[in-house]
Amino acid sequence: MARPFWSGQIQISLVTFGVKLFPAVEAKSEIRFHQISRKTGDRVRHQKVSAGESGDEQPVEKDEIVKGYEYSKGEYIQIDPQEIANLRIPSRHTLELQQFVSLKDLEPAFFEKPYFVTPENDSQAEAFAVVRKALADTHRAGLGKIALSGREHLMAISAPDDDSLPGLMGYALRYAAELRKPQEYFAGIRTPAINEESLGLAKELIQRKTSKFDPEKFTDQYEAALRELIEAKMKHLPIPQEHVPAPRGKVVDLMEALRASVGSGSKKPPARETAARSKGKKVAVMPGHAKAADKRRKSA
Repeated sequence: MARPFWSGQIQISLVTFGVKLFPAVEAKSEIRFHQISRKTGDRVRHQKVSAGESGDEQPVEKDEIVKGYEYSKGEYIQIDPQEIANLRIPSRHTLELQQFVSLKDLEPAFFEKPYFVTPENDSQAEAFAVVRKALADTHRAGLGKIALSGREHLMAISAPDDDSLPGLMGYALRYAAELRKPQEYFAGIRTPAINEESLGLAKELIQRKTSKFDPEKFTDQYEAALRELIEAKMKHLPIPQEHVPAPRGKVVDLMEALRASVGSGSKKPPARETAARSKGKKVAVMPGHAKAADKRRKSA
């Protein structure tokens, strides 16, 4: 098991118990690149240097480097990393859950990174289990702040959806000030009237393609293509060609496009095949779908 990323206490009013936090995600990419010179093929290395007033660059060892805050042009206050580590912030050691919210009230945009939360040891297991069960039964998450990686994060603590997992989940959340205002991007979107039959067909299409989420079905195709490229170059084979998407079909009526999409997934035609077409709403569809739409119009 990996070393805990953070160890401390969870506090709810007068109830306190020790916990450990472990990152719940890890990088799975096995491909690593180095920078090399195109001309010589030699590896390019980076070296930290200091630029003096004369412009001469002198190498600087890692243990000689401290942080500097520029309070005036060219003037710095030196801050030693140990001084930052010793900042008097309660959340460095204690995650106080100050508020509880419904899980459905936490919008996905606020979630940043997940963590596994475990009891510090067996003596902390009882309080841990009671709080975990209470969070699971009430479908609530506790909110508090925790100091991690050089800053104070907002953290949500909740029970996993799977009752067979006896731990807790921690989610580092973004602060509201970090999220851009959606109105700045959505304000110019035109909102036309919705044709009810088009809406019904769109819902039917979504329903037909709805299934239980299986994360194992989704893999990183970019890395697979990158590995294929590397192996081809190592074996002096032809370089794999970029996938060229099929050409777009002719622009057809939105209603016909929806009917063709729904009909392509079933032998039976849509129940409302003979309804009036939506006027003035055009989208591009694949050639196969356009042909299917033309065929239905001719046979009508």
